[in-house]
Amino acid sequence: MRVHCTSTDDDGRKIVTRYGNSELGWNHFTHRHNIKRCAILNAALKDKVDRNDGHGRLEYDGVAIRTGGSPAQVKFVVIVQYTRKTKDGRYDAGRGQKIGVINAFCRNQPNNKCPAWMNQ
Repeated sequence: MRVHCTSTDDDGRKIVTRYGNSELGWNHFTHRHNIKRCAILNAALKDKVDRNDGHGRLEYDGVAIRTGGSPAQVKFVVIVQYTRKTKDGRYDAGRGQKIGVINAFCRNQPNNKCPAWMNQ
């Protein structure tokens, strides 16, 4: 239930990132996918939704670019459950609340794990 980050997308949706657990939220993707800064999430969430399933699952794409010595580009995805409950009904954010960010990962990396330079 505790919120770690907050952002607002281009359509005015207030999107929270809850601490969560090993299955979803901050504690899931920081360990599994090596995303450890709210700024990474906010970079994708500040724009329009890239994919919307029509049932509250929203996906936002982002790109991280490293300049300098050896330039690199990494595509990443932030997945949001913009409903009170998850689809399977296991998680409930409470009346008037949204689940928020459930996962974030890098697309073109082994095991969808983001490179360490993204967290600098």
